[in-house]
Amino acid sequence: MEPITSRRNPLVTRLRALHQPRGRQELASLLLEGTHLVQEVLAHRLEPTLVLATPDWLERHGALLADLPAATELRIASPEVVAAAATTRSPDGVLLVLPLAALPRAAASDAVPGFVLALDRIQDPGNLGTLLRTALAAGVEEVWLGEGADPGQPKVLRASSGACLGLPVLRLDRSALRQRLHQARRSGLQVVATVVPGPGAAMVVPYWQVDWLAPTVLLLGNEGAGLGPDLAAEADRLVTIPHSPAVESLNVAVAAAPVLLERWRRRSAP
Repeated sequence: MEPITSRRNPLVTRLRALHQPRGRQELASLLLEGTHLVQEVLAHRLEPTLVLATPDWLERHGALLADLPAATELRIASPEVVAAAATTRSPDGVLLVLPLAALPRAAASDAVPGFVLALDRIQDPGNLGTLLRTALAAGVEEVWLGEGADPGQPKVLRASSGACLGLPVLRLDRSALRQRLHQARRSGLQVVATVVPGPGAAMVVPYWQVDWLAPTVLLLGNEGAGLGPDLAAEADRLVTIPHSPAVESLNVAVAAAPVLLERWRRRSAP
């Protein structure tokens, strides 16, 4: 197979379209970049439609190539062509296209998961990717996104190290998110929201004072504005992460880690 050497090749145009939300929607696909994400796709037994790789990458990773589904199209390209199709400045030699239909799906709205992470307008792709990775590590069953960053953009996929390939992620407008929270409470889940305590916040408790073994939705707010009052009104419990007053608040991805993993710690305790 002759390598693609022209950056004007139509395939490059098609892959670059996946950099943007409109392109991902029209082509119903995601662009994944790098060897690690290839490994994650294989670990989750997903079926990419296309792999674009340099000759050097193919020489170094023949075993990975052999594990790809037989229906996956393989195209060889020069490093310059791969770089032109990628979003990163120094891609490691491989890109692949994954259909959106291959991703895990959230349960039907009337199903009751045991542990959900709900996010209100998370804007930073790096924060969202880190949150998804931590959620998967903590045993979260579904993630509900109230607007904010697109979970399918390459920067989120890289920051999550492919976590969304194994975690159902449902993107909603805020009204639909509020409805989901309300339905979760009616179905028996507790909705626990993290907030920054202020004057008169008598009902806010440290996060470890919650029964994390109960079916739970953990609700986190936006990086700058915090949690919207309309969504906070759906919470059964308001919690905080005690810390030094030297800083006003914690980064949302940092704050999520101890709270998410508290459930796992209690379930694992002897």
